[in-house]
This record gives sequence, structure tokens and C-alpha cells, in this order.
Amino acid sequence: MKSLVENARSFPERVAERRQEFRELAAGQRPQALFITCSDSRVVPTLITGARPGELFELRTAGNIVPAYDSERPGGETATIEYAVRVLGVRDIVVCGHSHCGAVGALVSGADLSSVPAVRGWLDRSAAGLPGDEGVPHAVRHHAVAQLDPLRAYPCVREGLDRGTLALSAWYYEVDTGTVSVQRPDADGEFVPL
Repeated sequence: MKSLVENARSFPERVAERRQEFRELAAGQRPQALFITCSDSRVVPTLITGARPGELFELRTAGNIVPAYDSERPGGETATIEYAVRVLGVRDIVVCGHSHCGAVGALVSGADLSSVPAVRGWLDRSAAGLPGDEGVPHAVRHHAVAQLDPLRAYPCVREGLDRGTLALSAWYYEVDTGTVSVQRPDADGEFVPL
């Protein structure tokens, strides 16, 4: 933690070197995309995409799970998606799964999650229909694609898709190689390198 604190203390010096850029950021944000990915500390969306501050709106959840839309009991995830689409006007939403995913790995292996009941309850939202017979990487890709279905049910997303102002995609990031692939519906749903 000491190195993190030291970097936070010296951050104003780095901001001063890029004063104009940060002044513009203070005036507002116009991100290009909403990037939904796992909370895993090895997955760093801005590092993967090369996005600069203000270019990427992020939603990170355990297992990159997109909860079903529920206007009666909205959660932070729902609010983030709605804000990104309706207020910030993002044109793309990416759901990015990753290799070595502990959440999907636990689902595939049937791990005992009794000591973490909140985690178990959260992951149960995605347990149905997750293929485990072809290994975790295949299950993670399947899982990322499956998250597009609840996204399509969000009124703001459905409206954007209908108007042609919003696009959805599923990505897969390999932690150990840095390779990123995207699911291509026109290629029988296979993942191909970006």
C-alpha cells in the first residue's frame, strides 16, 4: 500500500505536467464506450485499450456480470449503464471476459462458495447454461456473450440498438499474452483477434 500512497501523493505533479488536458477533463467527459469487465485486478481497461482519461466509462463487477434490468430495485450497475447511454451518449458497450477468471472458474468447477454467500448469490445469476466441458476459457467467452442478453433488455440499450446509435460486443482478454479477441456474429459466433 505504501507505493500506492506515494504515487497518489505525487499525482498532482504529473497532473501539473498535463495541465491543459486535465482542465478540459474538469469541464466534462465524453467517453467513447462503456467497458464492462471483471473486478479482477489484472484486468486494466485503460491499459488494454490505450484509452486516455475521459475516453472510457467503466463498469467492473465480479465476473463481469450484467444484472437484469429492474426499475423497481435499481442497483449501481443498472444506474451506470443507464447513465453511460442516456447521459454520456456512449456509442459502444463492450463486455470483456478474461482468462484465469476466478468467478467463472468457480462456476464451472462447482466450487464451494459457502464461506462467501454474497459472492455465491451474485454468481448464481450466471450459473445456468454455462458450459464447463470445454474448459474455463471457453466458458468465459460464452459467459461474456451471455451478458449481452440482459443488456439488450435495458430500455436505454434497446432504444439505442433500435435507432442504430449503439453497438454491443463481447471481448476476451488473455492476461498472460495480452491478446484480445472479439466475438463475431458473422463468423458463427467465434472469437477472432481484434
